[in-house]
Parts: sequence; C-alpha cells; structure tokens
Amino acid sequence: MMRQKIGIIGAGAVGSAALLSTVLRGVASEIVVVNRDPKRARGVVADVQYGAALSPAVTMRAGNYPDLEGAALVMIAAGTNEMAGGATDRTDPAGRLRLLEGNARVYQQILPSLASATPDAVILVLTDPPDPLADLVRTFGFKHVLSSGTLLDSLRFRCHLASHLNVDAASVEANVLGEHGTSQTFLWSSASISGVPVLDALKLSGDMRDSFCRQIEHDVRFANIEIIEGNKASQFGIGMISARIAEAVLRDERAVLPIGSYNHQYGVTLSMPSVLGRTGVVQVLEPSMSADERRALSLSADTLRKAFATLSPNAHD
Repeated sequence: MMRQKIGIIGAGAVGSAALLSTVLRGVASEIVVVNRDPKRARGVVADVQYGAALSPAVTMRAGNYPDLEGAALVMIAAGTNEMAGGATDRTDPAGRLRLLEGNARVYQQILPSLASATPDAVILVLTDPPDPLADLVRTFGFKHVLSSGTLLDSLRFRCHLASHLNVDAASVEANVLGEHGTSQTFLWSSASISGVPVLDALKLSGDMRDSFCRQIEHDVRFANIEIIEGNKASQFGIGMISARIAEAVLRDERAVLPIGSYNHQYGVTLSMPSVLGRTGVVQVLEPSMSADERRALSLSADTLRKAFATLSPNAHD
C-alpha cells in the first residue's frame, strides 16, 4: 500500500493534535508542517519526531508553502479558536460562526500561496467555522475541498447515547448532519444499535423521551465549550478525526462518513453521509429523514448560506 505526503498548515492546538494523530495512525510517509511562526512549527515537529520511532515510519519536517508541492492532502488548522475568538457563550446562536470574519482574513493570507504550491491537493478545513471556510477555499480555485464537518459531532452523539445504553459507542449508529455548529441536525429517526432504534432501546416515551433528546442535543452541541472550559482548547477529538479522514482519502477507502463538502442541492458546504475516496467526497448519500429532521437540515443550510454571504467581497475574490 502506497503511503503519501500530506501538509498541515497551522501548528497550534488543533494542528499539533492532527500531526500527532496522523503519525500514530500511520497515514502518510511524509508530513510537512507550515506555521506563521516557523519556530513554533520546528518545535512541534521535533517534539513529535522524538516519539515517532514507535509508530509506522514517517518523515516529518517544518517547511514553507513551496514544500507542500506534491501533497495529496493538506489540512488547514490556522486561525483563531473559540476561546480566543469569544465563541464560548452557550446562549449565542451564532456559535462558531462568530469566528468566520476573522478566520476568513487568515485564510486570505494562506490560500494564494497554497494554490501556487499544490492546486490539485484535497484540502481539509479544520479551522472553525469549517463549513463556510471550505466554501471560501473553493473560491480560490480548489476542486477537492472537505470540511471536517459533523464527524466529530456524530461521534459525540454516539458516545452520549452509548453511555445511557451501557454499550460500546462503536456499536451505535447515529449521525449529526448540516452545520458543525449550533444549527446542526440530529437524526434521531435512524439512530440505532444493530438495527434496534435507539429510542426503543431506551424504553422512553412522551415527555421523558422529549426531555432526554433535548438534553443529549444540548450536551453534544456544546461539548466543545465544556472541553474548552476545562482544557482551554478542543483539540484531541478533531485531531483524531482529521487523521481518520486523511486515511480514508489517501487509501481511497470509499468509507462513508458524515463530513462536509459543497452540496449543489443546498447551495453550500454542509455535512451529509459521504463516500470518501482519493479525490475527497466522491458521492453523497441522502439518508431517510423525518419531516422535522428535513426542515432542520434546510434551516441549517440557510444558516450557512447567510453566514457565507456576510463575508466582504474581497474575502472571496
């Protein structure tokens, strides 16, 4: 099996976690880390490198944009996080979208150099808010653009359900779609364990069922804020899923994951169950949804379209 070169732009909390997870998973044979402060990139690479002898062989180095030439996939983790950007208020309906304008300016500085170095790479956006930033990346001519989307939200959903059911989270099938943010859509109608509907397995009905669903959605929707309040950054989960996405792409797996890509039906980047291959999302699967879930997904798409439309024209020329 051929292992390939990837790039990581941004060596902060998320970029560092993505690097570590990618090394541990043995995804790539070469990793180049680019950071606004080259000294930071060199320090992070050196730290990981000293333990990398315990993992599958990989060459890693700090570099600059020209060093990304030939990368099959580039992760972008640069920008301001929720804590630094003031996006940790649970009552703020904007949520992560509050970071869009500032992080779009960061991307404006990155994308021209990235396009010159490796225009055909799959671009995986990790920076919040990843969905409208992925749309911004597309405006710079990139054809294969992914948002980390709701894969992490879906895993959080499964973990919370598994805890209540006292089963392994890997045995729970449950997806969150739409925005990686406050308008995300929970697919309760198809959440299951080995074909058994989750809500049937929980043996809840009426008001108890509604209360349970609201509590789970709250816990998943604001899991990042709880993490940030304890650890100042939500980094390890996103690092782990970024490595999993990279693995599926580089190995042309055709794995089906809920991640973000531009959806022509909705006119915006949002998360749907997606078949991942060497060029990114190669097919989007439209799941069965209840009428309420379909309305919620349409509202999520509206939220994302409006957010992207707020960017000043020079942010996506």
